[in-house]
Amino acid sequence: MRGGGLLVAGTTSDAGKSVVTAGICRWLVRQGVKVAPFKGQNMSLNSFVTREGAEIGRAQAMQAQAARVEPTALMNPVLLKPGGDRSSQVVLMGKPVGEMSARGYHGGRQQTLFEPVLACLEELRATHDAVICEGAGSPAEINLRRTDIVNMGIARAARLPVVVVGDIDRGGVFAQFFGTTALLAPEDQELIAGYLVNKFRGDVTLLEPGLDMLHGLTGRPTLGVLPYAHGLGIDEEDGLRVSLRGTVRESVVAPPLGADVLRVAVCAVPLMSNFTDVDALAAEPGVIVRFVDRPEELADADLVVVPGTRGTVKALAWLRERGLADAILRRAAEGRPVLGICGGFQALGEHIEDEVESKAGAVDGLGLLPVRVRFAREKTLARPVGEALGEPVEGYEIHHGVAEVLGGEPFLDGCRVGSVWGTHWHGSLESDGFRRAFLREVAAAAGRAFVPAPDTSFGELREEQLDRLGDLIEEHADTDALLRLIEKGAPEGLPFVPPGAP
Repeated sequence: MRGGGLLVAGTTSDAGKSVVTAGICRWLVRQGVKVAPFKGQNMSLNSFVTREGAEIGRAQAMQAQAARVEPTALMNPVLLKPGGDRSSQVVLMGKPVGEMSARGYHGGRQQTLFEPVLACLEELRATHDAVICEGAGSPAEINLRRTDIVNMGIARAARLPVVVVGDIDRGGVFAQFFGTTALLAPEDQELIAGYLVNKFRGDVTLLEPGLDMLHGLTGRPTLGVLPYAHGLGIDEEDGLRVSLRGTVRESVVAPPLGADVLRVAVCAVPLMSNFTDVDALAAEPGVIVRFVDRPEELADADLVVVPGTRGTVKALAWLRERGLADAILRRAAEGRPVLGICGGFQALGEHIEDEVESKAGAVDGLGLLPVRVRFAREKTLARPVGEALGEPVEGYEIHHGVAEVLGGEPFLDGCRVGSVWGTHWHGSLESDGFRRAFLREVAAAAGRAFVPAPDTSFGELREEQLDRLGDLIEEHADTDALLRLIEKGAPEGLPFVPPGAP
């Protein structure tokens, strides 16, 4: 096999495209196949920095890990980072190239990106046995089909067979499969090779009559029914859809080693980015993480996290309007722990000069850290390594704000004053020794008899989760059929399902 490919599309956003793509990558690599993930265009505030200093979606970085390859900009050539006011930052091949409105992007710019996107896909196909592509949203968004570079546009140009994923947990999955197919043009329908049901609960035999009828109506088989899997803490694309009062993940909270648990409250700021920073905390036995948007929800928290954001000034205003800023200031005055990450770190500082992101000019921060921030037009993209709290630590940086640290104790690239910490480094809490040392500091400041588990490995937990995704594909999908599609493309003679679309 060389240069095989498959596009995983979805009936809706959040149908499960990202995890199915990752699962297929992990299943293939376990079969000895050299595989890479690909998503031509991604819209997400949850991003990652590759070793060559390119910014891509975290979902593609996770899929690369599933494929056991190093993530590169080729895997996500276009990344759109929403910034409010109907505009997004356009990141091309890992570097920002400007801000653009949705109308401007779909009105012309998107089409100019089609050739470089296709070139990236072909480069990956030339160097891998298989490339598993992820679509975006739904391929049946007929208002956007003319300028599509991520769903049927790329599938047709590269002659990729397409498997459509539907989330049955939402209901209406048969109508979604049928309607998605029937709204595509005949040339697009030729590539729709089958369906995958995701998040099924119950007895599959009760579903089979419907699957048979769907096959009769569309001429396409269902290639698998994936059961609902609890506790998959896999990176998500979009931080805008986080449940504010739910747990971070559905994972079972293990009992603490010490007498107390630690409660972590994450302020769900507008345009929240890289909310996966707290996943490593949620993986610790006895640590309970939740997202909050009201000051009273900070009352019982042992640690408050102000996370990254694509809009630091907007987040500051939101914290003040909600009363969260005053609650954080009271916490700091009482010596209760607060951690700011990236945009949250900037918000904890004294002063911000922003003529780039918000264009608000001079803005006062919360004044908890002796830091002054000036926004630069050039974005900092880095993979720093260092030491903190006596432990090795590494992370990644994605920010326009340049921080001048004027005092406090050094903490990574930022500083610490009492029980308030701030840093631009995302992902630092994934360093196990550093995370445990930090939690010991938090527990001491909070007066909790909490003891970090000595053997929690976030990397091993992530590998276990990726293996579980591979198991889902291996055990519940028609892997022989998937291999045929990857190697040979969509079968000839798939029937047209009316009415179709232009």
